[in-house]
Amino acid sequence: MAYERDNVNNTRNTGNYKNSKSGGKNTSVGRKVGKIFGRVGIVLLTVVIILVVTLVGVLMVLYYGPSPSARDRFVLTVTETSAGGILATWFLPKSTIEEIRAANVVTETEDITDVGMIKIPGSSTQKGTDPEDPDDHGSDHGQPVTDGPSEYDINGIELIDIVGKTYRGKLLIVNNPKRVFIGTPPAYGEDKKGVSTINMVKEANALYGINGGGFYDTGSGNGGVPTGRDNSPGIVISRGKLMWGSKRETYELIGINKDGILVLGKMTGQQALDRGIVEALNFGPYLIVNGEPCAVQGYTESSLNPRSVIGQRNDGAMMLLTIDGRQPTSIGASYEDLIEIMMRYGAVNAANLDGGSSTYMVQNAEDRNDPQIITQTASLYGPRRMATAILVARVEDTPED
Repeated sequence: MAYERDNVNNTRNTGNYKNSKSGGKNTSVGRKVGKIFGRVGIVLLTVVIILVVTLVGVLMVLYYGPSPSARDRFVLTVTETSAGGILATWFLPKSTIEEIRAANVVTETEDITDVGMIKIPGSSTQKGTDPEDPDDHGSDHGQPVTDGPSEYDINGIELIDIVGKTYRGKLLIVNNPKRVFIGTPPAYGEDKKGVSTINMVKEANALYGINGGGFYDTGSGNGGVPTGRDNSPGIVISRGKLMWGSKRETYELIGINKDGILVLGKMTGQQALDRGIVEALNFGPYLIVNGEPCAVQGYTESSLNPRSVIGQRNDGAMMLLTIDGRQPTSIGASYEDLIEIMMRYGAVNAANLDGGSSTYMVQNAEDRNDPQIITQTASLYGPRRMATAILVARVEDTPED
């Protein structure tokens, strides 16, 4: 009997040994896992520190290195973004940034579009639409202007792929300028929200659309308050109605009059309405006015970003250009690039629109309302809410003369 008790005790002791051994294994595995995670964390932290130090070093070389032109070009590029501007303000005072921007601009012009330069085939486009020009008595005795190809398709649309050294994009040419109009959200105000370009296309059942003017950007940018350049006060006219802005204040206007002519010029809201402008927003700079390209100063040729442009040929065809940017295959375009493209395709008037993360082109289906983005957007958060868009109506929805 004593032997049997001893055997039982040995069995119990063996069990305790096994449990102790198993617990040791678990502890050992836990320590190994902890060490692995610790080492991974150290590696990741080291990588982050190296990246930050490298970034700071690159910025220091750019800002204080031997090439002031490289610094200026970098500042010009990042200050055109809503988020990237902090890369300039980290090391440079605001006064220096403003000096750089002031020395690198497109020369402003006081000229206003000469509407007599635009003659739309098969339409009643003519002089006599400028109330402030005493010498503007009309042309062709009030008869329709028919200059141009005899088989000109007034409702024709052409979509062209644009490729340059640093950019890719698309140019839309709309023969009938009256198909182009300003898209807007239901209402404006600090407590209101804008609508993305693609949704404006869908809500209007339009055929094409690109982004329009600026909006007050609080970070995410809700598109509820239209602005001009650098958050200057905005104006919006749609379908002949003043939707936002003042009749007394002067704006850098981009408008379309009742004859479908793109009108560029600094004027008050009342002057715009008096000129018969039925669609308008304000932004800039102007790129081409009355066939003359605006001069570009400084190093803006290297300020590469996503861009959007509206222009018009002398036959009335409206031109909508979007350039992709901040992409591996398309860094972006400069103002000089935009001028060159628009001049190459015959624009006599052209103006820069809000660009950056707002830039993209939308195309709708011919047989249904199913718009799609056909260019690359630089926004990390998807299509942004906008204050305005430039839309192209379907043929059946085009206003009649």
